[in-house]
Amino acid sequence: MSQVVLIVDDDPVQRRLLQAMVERFGYRPLTAEGGDAAVGLLTGPGPAPIDCVVLDLVMPDLDGLGVLARMREAGLDIPVIVQTAHGGIDTVVSVMRAGATDFVVKPAAPERLQVSLRNALATKALAGELRRLKRSRDDTLTVADVITRSPVMQPLLRALDKAATSAIPVLVEGESGTGKELIARAIHGSGARRAKPFVAVNCGAMPENLVESIFFGHEKGAFTGATDKHTGKFIEADGGTLFLDEVGELPQAAQVKLLRALQEGEVEPVGGRKAVKVDVRIVSATHRDLIADVKAGRFREDLFYRLHVFPVSLPPLRKRPEDIPVLARHFLARIAAEEGKRVRGIGAEAQALLTAFRWPGNVRQLENAIFRAVVLADGEEIGVDEFPQISSQVAADAIAAPPLAEPWIEPSPAMVGCWPDEHAGGNARNAAALTTASPSLPLTDVHGHVRPLEAIETEVIRFAIAHYDEQMSEVARRLKIGRSTLYRKLEGLGIDNTGAKVNEPASAG
Repeated sequence: MSQVVLIVDDDPVQRRLLQAMVERFGYRPLTAEGGDAAVGLLTGPGPAPIDCVVLDLVMPDLDGLGVLARMREAGLDIPVIVQTAHGGIDTVVSVMRAGATDFVVKPAAPERLQVSLRNALATKALAGELRRLKRSRDDTLTVADVITRSPVMQPLLRALDKAATSAIPVLVEGESGTGKELIARAIHGSGARRAKPFVAVNCGAMPENLVESIFFGHEKGAFTGATDKHTGKFIEADGGTLFLDEVGELPQAAQVKLLRALQEGEVEPVGGRKAVKVDVRIVSATHRDLIADVKAGRFREDLFYRLHVFPVSLPPLRKRPEDIPVLARHFLARIAAEEGKRVRGIGAEAQALLTAFRWPGNVRQLENAIFRAVVLADGEEIGVDEFPQISSQVAADAIAAPPLAEPWIEPSPAMVGCWPDEHAGGNARNAAALTTASPSLPLTDVHGHVRPLEAIETEVIRFAIAHYDEQMSEVARRLKIGRSTLYRKLEGLGIDNTGAKVNEPASAG
């Protein structure tokens, strides 16, 4: 999804000019004809996802300084580029003190505005990533810090907000690399225990003979090699949150001991003489199907129901493509700063490539791909050449896909032979393929780009001609265009209508 730029100007001509420039730069424009309308979009119920604001300073209702003041009151940290015809030094100082990111004089040159937008968005992404890293390190990351623009994530985040306010056990399910630990940290940071420890333990990496010691601790001399007293993870997390990562990997013997600790609310260190009371909030995560493991006897049913109180299913990255460019920009800002490289953005073609990829490794794989691209980049913008492995994989997937991998409109028998050569390999094979297709028309090509309108219109007209058995009057009526218009389109699109039954009466219906 392209970044959204809000254009605020009371002059409709200026709004249209800025809108055209913003679209040409590869961003998605949103317009407001005054300060009050802009504040409504920024702070109203269900605010629009705005990444940057281009704000006129002089407006009849609420001026630019008033909009900046309202944004400051609402705690918004969206970058604002102020533009005005009056470029005096006093004006510049006033707007920068009011919170503006940059200042341009009308009429702004396209190159100047493009650089200003690119710098403002890069700075915003870097500041957001650094803020998230600091909160993650301090265990104060919240649900609001989860980066997403996907509609499928909104119900999940609302559910997490509610779960975070209680001590209910949460089980986060999802594929490897989807960000399950990030969700666990957000639950902890959004709840009443955020001032207490967040302790993570990887259940799949614990040796079976040391599980009890790692979980519950041990006394000095409790077993061979126990040269010092060790505080277990439960005691470390007392008052806070214990995150059991990959809990489905626990061996059977360890499951029994974990279940007892959860039931009793106390642990007994190895070699200790008395139990220790603990108060921990349990958040678990797994990439396995625990219900299937319970049925197969690999996971205890009683422990499953102790953990599976508030299940949360985290969708893979391929199911939320709107998040791919957003996450990529945030990774780019952080990694470029860490590597000391002046990489400011990702090109439109590269973004389309990333969106078209399936990402079997999910968010972790995307972060690694951006890291590699930053290292390879020579300029200020990452292009397709910086993703050679992804490019080759997307190309291989396109070649391997059958000619009709994208379903087509359900055909009638008369359609055989009416499709372009690139979609047909002989009438017999084409007929067999078409008759099994699902009823839809592809709007994107194999690289994820929107197909040209002319190509889509050509296929619709071809389909209509075949479907109505070349009765052109009926074709024109069903397409809701005049017959003369239909013939002009046939000629303009290069469609051969030889033999069309132009004098046949229209069928009823």
